[in-house]
Amino acid sequence: MSTPQSKSREVFIQGLTKDGKTFRPSDWAERLAGAMSCFRPGGGLRGPGAHIGYSPYCVPTVIDGVKCVVVNEALRDIEVMAWDFVMNFARDNNLQVIEACLLPEPGPK
Repeated sequence: MSTPQSKSREVFIQGLTKDGKTFRPSDWAERLAGAMSCFRPGGGLRGPGAHIGYSPYCVPTVIDGVKCVVVNEALRDIEVMAWDFVMNFARDNNLQVIEACLLPEPGPK
């Protein structure tokens, strides 16, 4: 018997304020995700190239032309202060936040 997999939830912090204005500076998503880059499975990377890349729990992206940061709810379990930091960033800057659920990748047909 297989065990049901829990669905990971994600929060999309959009680069739009609640009144619809584009949030500035234009690189806000990369900056926010960069500040969270040390939160990775197995801890922060060390050595050459350790500064390159984002945490899989906090990833900048563009959706329908809007800069966003996708924050996986697992970050809260890893470090609640990091979770609070990103959520307070969104609240303090009046950014739109949308909750969603990760869908499994489609398997081979």
